[in-house]
Amino acid sequence: MNRLFVAFLMLAVFASFGLAKTVKVGALVDLTGPTADVGKPYADGVRDCVRWFNENGGLNGDKIKLIMIDYGYKIPQAISAYKKFKREKVVAIHGWGTGDTEALTKFITKDKIPYFSASYSEHLTNAEKNPYNFLVGVTYSDQARIALKYIKENGVKKTVAFIYNDTGFGRSPFFPDGEDYAKKIRVKVVDKEVVGLKALDATSQLLNMSKKDPEFALVQETYMATSTILKDAQKLGVKTKFIGFNWTFGKTLIKLAGDAANGFMGTVPFAFWTDNDVKGIKLLHELNKKYHPDVTYRKVNYIQGFSSMYVLLSGLKMANKNYKGENLKKVYESMKNFDTMGLTAPVTFTSKSHKGVRALRLYQISNGEIKPVTDFISVE
Repeated sequence: MNRLFVAFLMLAVFASFGLAKTVKVGALVDLTGPTADVGKPYADGVRDCVRWFNENGGLNGDKIKLIMIDYGYKIPQAISAYKKFKREKVVAIHGWGTGDTEALTKFITKDKIPYFSASYSEHLTNAEKNPYNFLVGVTYSDQARIALKYIKENGVKKTVAFIYNDTGFGRSPFFPDGEDYAKKIRVKVVDKEVVGLKALDATSQLLNMSKKDPEFALVQETYMATSTILKDAQKLGVKTKFIGFNWTFGKTLIKLAGDAANGFMGTVPFAFWTDNDVKGIKLLHELNKKYHPDVTYRKVNYIQGFSSMYVLLSGLKMANKNYKGENLKKVYESMKNFDTMGLTAPVTFTSKSHKGVRALRLYQISNGEIKPVTDFISVE
């Protein structure tokens, strides 16, 4: 009788504290498709963030189980992956590209599952139309606006070309937002050129652009196509100055393009591995010594993945074990000037806008080194 009472008492104690449970989070990644050059390091950052959280108490004692699916940057596979996430009853998802995120939005809204993506397409941040989509990063449209503002303030001719790939991701910064902002501030768009994500030659596009002689060209690509553009521009003696958006810029570009990358500028919403005075970078150095002792350098895309997942998981932790979609939405929308340890500018979500970050820095490649050109700047 006494043993039975003790057993019952112990059971009651455990119940009162609440047994720790496993919380599932989905991650849609591109490890094998046309954006794998940036997708792989991004996915590494997502994984390491989950591992770090679990080693430090998880979500108030609840363990995080990451379900990661490589969809190869194909929308049908993204939809299949989403269905699996739903069957697994994930409480939140970290997604990837623009086209697939847009395709999944109707499901995300219906199922009320918070969805953070690596697509910074501006219309996804409209909280009324897309109540469960969240972005940790400056939108592509704002990156275009900031670059155009820089051209307006620093250019001589104040003329520009747009270079992009013919995907939702490629078109996102420019049509209509980049075009509209250029008109507003009187920067003249003189040319538009399409270069595929895996292009190995951009000669014809650059020759055509050169006829219009733009002072600047804005580039929305990833590393591979950007390196092709810069190397071909060097061969052709193109005088145009190039400014790329976040997926174009980093040390990998220097490796691929060599001295053709000299002078290339980038809009960068995230800290770099070499920003040793940043608290979050110091942490990532420590984690990589522990998790990946052979790794001495991380691409900025790794830092992007870690930063975005850090905000996603921090919101889950703030929810105090209430992982219902409606509650999580309220929690994220309560984030104001949330500190990402300096990995980004402070993050703010509201009930009207899920545009988490509004400021970035412009960097430039000079003699193989990446150097800041500005402090954090925004469109405002």
